Amino acid sequence: MALTPEIQNTINTWLTPAYDADTQAAIRQMQADGQDDQLTDAFYRTLEFGTGGLRGIMGPGSNRMNRYTLGMATQGLCNYLLQSFPGQQIKVAIAHDSRNNSRAFAEIAAGIFSANGIIAYLFEALRPTPELSFAIRELQCQSGCVITASHNPKEYNGYKVYWNDGSQVVAPHDQNIIAEVNKITTPTEVKFQADPSKIISIGADIDAKYFAAAKKLSIDPAAIQRQHDLNIVYTPIHGSGITLVPGLLREFGFTNVNVVQAQATPDGNFPTVQSPNPEEKSAMQLALDQAKATNADIVLATDPDADRVGVGVKNDKGEWVLLNGNQTAAVLTNYLLSARHRAGQSTPQDFIVYTIVTSEVLGDIARHYNVNSYRTLTGFKYIAGLIREKEGRETYIGGGEESYGFLIGDFVRDKDAISACALVAEMAAVAKDKGRTLYQEMVDMYAQYGLYVEDLISLTKKGQRGAEEIQEMMAGLRANPPATIAGMKVVEIRDYKTGRIHDLSTGLATDTGVESSNVLQFLTDDGSKISARPSGTEPKIKFYFSVKQPLKSAVDFDLAQRKAHEKIQAIIADMKLQ
Repeated sequence: MALTPEIQNTINTWLTPAYDADTQAAIRQMQADGQDDQLTDAFYRTLEFGTGGLRGIMGPGSNRMNRYTLGMATQGLCNYLLQSFPGQQIKVAIAHDSRNNSRAFAEIAAGIFSANGIIAYLFEALRPTPELSFAIRELQCQSGCVITASHNPKEYNGYKVYWNDGSQVVAPHDQNIIAEVNKITTPTEVKFQADPSKIISIGADIDAKYFAAAKKLSIDPAAIQRQHDLNIVYTPIHGSGITLVPGLLREFGFTNVNVVQAQATPDGNFPTVQSPNPEEKSAMQLALDQAKATNADIVLATDPDADRVGVGVKNDKGEWVLLNGNQTAAVLTNYLLSARHRAGQSTPQDFIVYTIVTSEVLGDIARHYNVNSYRTLTGFKYIAGLIREKEGRETYIGGGEESYGFLIGDFVRDKDAISACALVAEMAAVAKDKGRTLYQEMVDMYAQYGLYVEDLISLTKKGQRGAEEIQEMMAGLRANPPATIAGMKVVEIRDYKTGRIHDLSTGLATDTGVESSNVLQFLTDDGSKISARPSGTEPKIKFYFSVKQPLKSAVDFDLAQRKAHEKIQAIIADMKLQ
């Protein structure tokens, strides 16, 4: 592919003294090797600073994650902070995960903050994203950032930005920061020269305070004392969870925590997995093998920045199975509400939160315990926003999303796999104290509320025509909504773009109660939910399926699961999605 004049102009800009010699040498080598395709991808656009920050493949180029794209983003953030907090001594906290270049990027960011007169609290070594959120609140910072690309492949890195409540930035700050970042057009506008007097190292002191706050989440410490030797296998999948998860489990009272040694050392190459994602069984395989070999009670895993939790349990056939994100969110919610009820800790002000594409069993559980439940748009920043909105009037207990994120308590304002690991272990200990397994507890939960089974299809539509097809699909569903889906009667339509919920049996319309988003949901008379959600950043449209199957007793669980999966396949076929 020949380079366009626009791309060549951008490359020429990067071959000027505004960029360092190593960067220029790497670009010239790509030119000498005739790597026009790679050069095109690296320079055809500027890596977009979106509502969550930056994320991209590392390397030289305007469309890559490097010291310059990171630097310009940080300078734009500094400019907005200086505008937003005039006359104040601004403070930020900075953390990073185990990815290649993460430490260097964190130090570059700290240097730019300091050069702008901002105090930068920089973690001494890698730390999980949830601890960064905690540190912002603990140190009364105005902002913060973490260098991570979450569970993306090893070639990626990223930069997530947080506001003074410890949440990822939301409106209006997100768009205002983007506007400031976009004003920075050259690295010569970036203050790279650090002021060491304004960079403060943090570490063990914040760890101890996080542990103290997280330990208060324990509801049944007596059961842990009796089952302290619960056999726990944990893997950080080469990520930052190793810094806190084993320690917090010990703080909770667990004495038999076995780390998967082959994945214990932080390593940005993630040598034992294709993708460091606990949603994928291959990433969990070493932990499952160790659990099987040692007759463990439970498997726990965290992704590289330790905001997503993976859980493995043994079923009644003695086979190790992985819980999906909806199941983990459901069992955690069920435990938190039931255990608080038993302990006399429940209050009328308690509430839980879950996203609109997460299993409705969370709402059923909340209603059973007379606890308020709220739905938000997809993304933990919306859950954090609801916590902020209700602070002082209602008490946040827990909340989660289908993509393996959960948050217990409000001292962190992003999904937190550290505390989730500890509470999942506590659940397993409480179950074992009764002579049961966590799997049996999950099955009994579904027998009480009905079996919810979820699945997801992601359709990729490339190019301009693909984007048009996605819009046509959404327009068609809105103009001609189905009366039935796979033989099930549609009784409610939730259109989050218009902000209206239509009850088809009564004809009444009510507000969704959340901000506008291009999401459409169909609810059927048997409790099933089908959601259509185009991606805002990729040429994809996702369809989420949640079906409800009657489950009279635990012995019928396997049969009910098969029927639920058959129902999902019937829905997919009826909607012609495959």
